[in-house]
Amino acid sequence: MNAEENRSAHQAAVLGIILTSYLLIILDVSIVITGLPRIQQELAFSHAQLAWVQSIYTLVFGGFLLLGARAGDILGRRRMFQTGLAVFTLASLGVGMATSAGWLVAARGIQGLGAAILAPSSLALLAIHFPEGPQRRRATSLYGAVAGIGASVGLVMGGLLADLWSWRVGFFVNVPVGIALALAGARYIEESERRVGHFDLLGALLSTAGFGALIWGIVNVGDVGWQDTPSRIAIGAGITAILVFVLHEARASQPIMPLHLFRHRARLAAYLARFLLLGGMVTFFFYSTQFMQGVLGFSALQAGLGFLPMTLVNFAAALHGPRLLPRSSPTAQMVAGLVLIVAGMAWLAQVDASATYLMDVGLPMVLIGAGQGLCFGPLTAAGVAGTTPQDAGAASGVINVAHQLGSSTGLGAMAALATAAQAGDSGPDAVARGVSTALQGATVLLAMAATVALLLLASTRAPVHVASGAE
Repeated sequence: MNAEENRSAHQAAVLGIILTSYLLIILDVSIVITGLPRIQQELAFSHAQLAWVQSIYTLVFGGFLLLGARAGDILGRRRMFQTGLAVFTLASLGVGMATSAGWLVAARGIQGLGAAILAPSSLALLAIHFPEGPQRRRATSLYGAVAGIGASVGLVMGGLLADLWSWRVGFFVNVPVGIALALAGARYIEESERRVGHFDLLGALLSTAGFGALIWGIVNVGDVGWQDTPSRIAIGAGITAILVFVLHEARASQPIMPLHLFRHRARLAAYLARFLLLGGMVTFFFYSTQFMQGVLGFSALQAGLGFLPMTLVNFAAALHGPRLLPRSSPTAQMVAGLVLIVAGMAWLAQVDASATYLMDVGLPMVLIGAGQGLCFGPLTAAGVAGTTPQDAGAASGVINVAHQLGSSTGLGAMAALATAAQAGDSGPDAVARGVSTALQGATVLLAMAATVALLLLASTRAPVHVASGAE
């Protein structure tokens, strides 16, 4: 084997390690959704506690992301990748062994911390091992595709495991996979050059407190409504802390989130579009599951399998999307994908209690799956377009913050709309009414994401894969 073949094999191994580690993170966001009824029965969760099985993961993940990204810059990205993987793996074991509601929620929070360290380090490592150009575009496109595929696969797996074995199996599987990834990472992943500097402690505290308070308030509003005073205080305090954080970052000598990242039009549009897209997509996953189980009468297994048309089409579109990059603009591919998602979501949002799976759920999911497979890859590539190796960690942190903040904000806002539409009623008609209202709101968010991408397409002559350092 010559040097070029050795290098290609090494890059393939690194890409496999990074994609698999990111898949673990994404799977654990969605794999619990279809298993929540079983978790509630087995561990005696109240309805309010049950929401925190998902929310605590998102809260800690989103709150610590920028700190995790900065730690990779200073301490070394391979070191933080291994640290995040270890924390995530041990926490997965803790989730699987949980014997009480408090234990499970605490372990999920620690999982979120591991994910906050692991996710930005994994994306930043791509910038080290894949040079700017076609190789990096392909790698980041595949990384982005994992975000879409993993969420839908997690729903299918969650339903299968909850009905056939146990919801715990999905978390126990993380343990041997995490150990194998750690061993492979030690062998194949190269350490990044450490940057001389210090932690922006004030910036870290402000970003963690700000994003944490904002996400907590929004999630809580989805459960109890906008009249809840603690939720409103948390949202106000979170926004204030984030504004102070931005002002601080403008003056910090070594900021945790360099503001010059937002001067690049492609990156700025990618962050905003991702925020809006995730708000719509998480709403789709959450309420489609509710509709299939609460209106169509599906079991957890059937609801998981109900996402299979979307998952298969998503997978096919994501695999073939990167091959189209040399022949079509990634931004055009992104826009086409978003338009397909909007069309599918608008169709799905018409559901009522008389809906059938095939015509009213399954076929719209095909459009959504195709669009998701097309757009997530180029959207991720645009988020790191033109970054230097020094900024790769910070840029990947911002991408993941947009991902998590969009998810919690969108779902919290749409949950409030769904609760208002149900007006305290129960039964299939009320569930269908709430689901339809939430999905209509999600359609608006997705249309806004498509508009942002269209404006990017109209205003950027060069494709989003600009040369390194271009602004």
